[in-house]
Amino acid sequence: MEIILLERIENLGTIGDVVNVKDGYARNFLLPQKKALRANEANRRVFEANRERLEKENADRRAAAEKQAETVAGAEIVLIRASSNSGQLYGSVNVRDVAEALVAQGHKVDKRQVIMGAPIKTLGVFNVTVALHPEVQVTVKANVARSDDEAELQRQGVDVIGNLAAEDRAESEGFTEELDPNRELGELPPADEEEAAGE
Repeated sequence: MEIILLERIENLGTIGDVVNVKDGYARNFLLPQKKALRANEANRRVFEANRERLEKENADRRAAAEKQAETVAGAEIVLIRASSNSGQLYGSVNVRDVAEALVAQGHKVDKRQVIMGAPIKTLGVFNVTVALHPEVQVTVKANVARSDDEAELQRQGVDVIGNLAAEDRAESEGFTEELDPNRELGELPPADEEEAAGE
């Protein structure tokens, strides 16, 4: 289906471009969201008559988004979640969670503006993109941790899960003893026999 874009759409074009898209994408997203018009003669005339106003409105929205970007860019949100000892979350962190955390910090962000390739399913610090306007995108940090203390350590660059795994390995090494294949079951190793005799 041929459409006329009413705003810049990534990977498609800018205001006024006539592009060909799949029918479902146009009918289910672009047309209902008022991001495009069907490309017919009547709509072309309507668009050309309103082009100046549309471009001015877009420039105003972009300027407002750029101003908002100054405060949102680089924001860090802390999301406390339960997880296994290996760092896998019981559940996940999605766009709604990120948007709600940003709103709690006083930023005006809608969940439709948060762009994540996939939900976050492990502990750590992740970069999340927020599209304040089709032409203005900023990055915020999502610090997913089990507690505020762990979040602070992660903020400083400490690999909390890596440290836990190393501690577990160190502890388990303390409980191992060298196996003597010639020793009878129930017999004390030589070092332990000396200690027992000295007592």
